[in-house]
Amino acid sequence: MATPSSQIPIIDVSLLVSSRKPDTVATQIRQACCNTGFFYVVGHGIDEALQQRLERQSRQFFAQDLATKMQIQMAKGGRAWRGYFPIGGELTSGQPDLKEGIYFGAELDATHPAVQNEIPMHGANLFPDIPQFRETVLEYLAAMTQLGQTLMAGIALSLGLEASYFRDRYTADPLILFRIFNYPATNNPQESSWGVGEHTDYGLLTILKQDDAGGLQVKSKSGWIDALPIPNSFICNIGDMLDLLTGGLYRSTPHRVKNLSGRDRLSFPFFFDPNFAAEIHPIELAGAIMDDNQSDRWDKANVHEFRGTYGDYVLNKVAKVFPELRQQAF
Repeated sequence: MATPSSQIPIIDVSLLVSSRKPDTVATQIRQACCNTGFFYVVGHGIDEALQQRLERQSRQFFAQDLATKMQIQMAKGGRAWRGYFPIGGELTSGQPDLKEGIYFGAELDATHPAVQNEIPMHGANLFPDIPQFRETVLEYLAAMTQLGQTLMAGIALSLGLEASYFRDRYTADPLILFRIFNYPATNNPQESSWGVGEHTDYGLLTILKQDDAGGLQVKSKSGWIDALPIPNSFICNIGDMLDLLTGGLYRSTPHRVKNLSGRDRLSFPFFFDPNFAAEIHPIELAGAIMDDNQSDRWDKANVHEFRGTYGDYVLNKVAKVFPELRQQAF
């Protein structure tokens, strides 16, 4: 059982957003990344009205019948890896998740070089026929991309690096992936009813907006703890690539979701990741000791053994999440 906890810190990033005295924020980020791998951010500057509009339109989408939602099914997104998937359509550790969702990314038209070169995970989004939905999602993507750059500057400072370290090497043109998930209510305590099972994220940083239903759980040294919703906050966690880059100093933390609220739960994870073609190389950090022993990791993998581009890493993961899509598109 998970228990509510104060182990996940709340960090006011307004000084980082405004570039005033960011070192104070960087110190808090370092403590969070070393201790839990998760932290809430407030003072982020993302328009509340935009967030509310996104949530309202998303509920409108998921309230539709399945046939209507399937008009933008992922099979129509092809190599861009975009669109809707129904409940059970995504796997974690080989088990179907009890959730449905829509995949989005940077909006690229047919003239973009990455699209012309048929690079996977690049292309146009599929939007439902809901007024202003497209405009809302694209505005949200732009705002969150900027926040991602800001938070990664804070993470760079927390490591004793120049604020522009990650932007200069990995995220000048980041791979951004955005999901809108709907977790239907369940009162089934069995393991098979996990909205999404234990996992870590692939890239650098996840910035999650969640509604007030709860259900997100984080694996800590003392066991599973609840990441309870905090109004107008985002909860952030580091991914496998930041784990690799920091030699395990900042560890990607397992987490999972079970919706026991008695109503549908919406979540909006935004993944801020290295450029698809970026070569991943560990950072030389003073005093950092690489911990290669990840035998307790959920998938028994060792991220520190990976060498190659971020695209290589993420495509290998895609095959396990959407095996049919991998066969069709990649």
